[in-house]
Amino acid sequence: MLQDLGWQPFFAEQVTPEDAGLVPMRVASVHRSRLSAETGAGQVRLELPLHATTADYAVGDWVLAHADTRVLARRLDRRALLRRRTEGADTRQLIAANIDTLFIVTSCNDDFNAARLERYLALANEAGTQPVIVLTKIDKVDDPAPWRDQALALQRGLEVVLLNAKDPDAATVLAPWCGTGRTVALVGSSGVGKSTLLNTLADKAEGQAQLTGAIREGDAKGRHTTTARSLHPISGGGWVIDTPGMRTLHVADVAAGLEMLFAEITELAPLCRFRDCTHAHEPGCAVQAAIAAGTLSAERLERWRKLSEENTANTPVQTGPRGNRTTIPRGGKRR
Repeated sequence: MLQDLGWQPFFAEQVTPEDAGLVPMRVASVHRSRLSAETGAGQVRLELPLHATTADYAVGDWVLAHADTRVLARRLDRRALLRRRTEGADTRQLIAANIDTLFIVTSCNDDFNAARLERYLALANEAGTQPVIVLTKIDKVDDPAPWRDQALALQRGLEVVLLNAKDPDAATVLAPWCGTGRTVALVGSSGVGKSTLLNTLADKAEGQAQLTGAIREGDAKGRHTTTARSLHPISGGGWVIDTPGMRTLHVADVAAGLEMLFAEITELAPLCRFRDCTHAHEPGCAVQAAIAAGTLSAERLERWRKLSEENTANTPVQTGPRGNRTTIPRGGKRR
């Protein structure tokens, strides 16, 4: 049934009488020159219409296609879209669409990096999906509690779970977010156990299991074993989207996501004496007062500053009269 695939009233309301003869399908994989989709009765290959490219679609998208030819007719509006800016590109790279929960996977070793995790959190917040930090490799440390405490401090109300990705019980730990019709996505660096976790969640047979790779002992860095985004059924219900490890993660268009991530700074800013306070050297700065009082760390403020400046630099500017606005890169010229 389509409901088991994640079909919801939000998507059904977009189907009109003019769409007679078209059937809903969910994009299951995106490659350079082809798409595949889940139909509720199995997976099929989709044919793209003229002038369309696979870059226009994300795994998790709902589309309408012709039942007989399987030619894609149109994409339905998305409930949530996870995307990132890539170096030197004007457009954003699509990561996954219509996901309910984003599992941000990291491990209890040198891979744990608060600044990188905050980037993922900002993307999840902006996309409108629930982030959950998944700490793996707990079997490799004497006490995972310090790692959990660091993760919990990254954002108010953040869910953090600890598990061994190879343990079948990992599926039970993540079950609250993986019910029938729910969609989760896995993101994180290479070598943190994403592919192992995917195999555990999907209960894949040995011949179907996703390849996994070891990490280097010296720096806990792994190598890419997932090379494309894809949608997989979870054994107990729901769907999981696997993504390749990301070496770089630039932010853009995530102002609201940053406000949620750094809520303690967002709430202090209106208390500053000056409305345009940079929280660096101005008198009467409530943020600097919090640092002096020990209720806010200077490192946290510096990470906020770096992400805020990067987001401002990477977010295009809209200019021109209302109704005829033009979007231009910040610092660039109108095209």
